[in-house]
Amino acid sequence: MTVETTSQDISIEALRNGDRAEFARLVDAYSAPIYRLGLRMLGNEQDAEDVLQNTFLIALTHISNFEGRSSVLTWLYRIAVNEALMIMRRKRPEVNIDDTDSSDESDKIFPAQFVDWRALPENELLSAEGRQALEDAIQNLPENLRMVFLLRDIQDLSIKDAADALNLTEANVKVRLLRARLILREQLSFYYGERMKKEKTND
Repeated sequence: MTVETTSQDISIEALRNGDRAEFARLVDAYSAPIYRLGLRMLGNEQDAEDVLQNTFLIALTHISNFEGRSSVLTWLYRIAVNEALMIMRRKRPEVNIDDTDSSDESDKIFPAQFVDWRALPENELLSAEGRQALEDAIQNLPENLRMVFLLRDIQDLSIKDAADALNLTEANVKVRLLRARLILREQLSFYYGERMKKEKTND
């Protein structure tokens, strides 16, 4: 019989049998992405730590329920997202990322300003200030768009896995991802547009 494993060679069978050493390997393998997701979702280190701890505590107590239809990491992301949402809703009860028909979110949101970033030097795009501008823009996204963007474009989940983690339809994930990318492009176009004006002024 073959042993079910993840990409990190974590044995699901061993986890289901209560192997604590294997669970420690799971924590070591996936703590970093779970923490980063919590931090980007909530913007608070203590909250991110709570998400991390609660995610693995829930995983430990419910590993027998894991059916293997998705990867372990996607399953952990789903737990982490739910934990983050509970923290978010305690602080902001109006937050709602529930699934809706994709047509509800297909209003025209095309950015008013696009800047050709190719005109900027590469070191400008990759600078610490540029990366911070991207982080700030991500944090300014509405929660329902930010979570989709984080899972798909930052954590590199597939559309299907992101939909599973967020309990959304794939169509809804695609619409929200498009909206998030367009909003980010507009915000960053404004930022880099100002940078390009400064470059021309200094020429």
